[in-house]
Amino acid sequence: MIAAQLPLRDVHLPASPGWWPLASGWWLVIAAVLLIVSVTTALYLIRQRRLRRWAQVFDQQLAATENGPSRLAAASELLRRASRWVDTQAVLLHGDAWLRFLDGAKGTAFSNGEGRVLLEGGFRPQMDAETVERACRLARTRFLELMAGKR
Repeated sequence: MIAAQLPLRDVHLPASPGWWPLASGWWLVIAAVLLIVSVTTALYLIRQRRLRRWAQVFDQQLAATENGPSRLAAASELLRRASRWVDTQAVLLHGDAWLRFLDGAKGTAFSNGEGRVLLEGGFRPQMDAETVERACRLARTRFLELMAGKR
């Protein structure tokens, strides 16, 4: 009967821990997320800068030409060089096979469209300026896609 004489107190739970400071596991999660976001952003910015430089190279090469046929020849040469990034055997293609390669998976802009002039346009003495401009815009777009590694 000794237990009945002891004064008992109520059970008091300690206060629940606050959210701050964070546990070490949360700091690791935050650091991992920040690292992933920074690396992804850096890779994106590097890729964009590289594509801007390639676009500048393409534009400078075309600006160095004096007429429409030489612009088409320069655009075709740059496309040949860029095709090596995607497929080393692509430089061996000629004629319609080359244009189908340039079409890629997007459609028929080269084989049945404005890009068809790239085959013979560099060998003609005169070309319509609007046709040359459309073909060069198309070639520039495809050049940048090839340099980005898109098939």
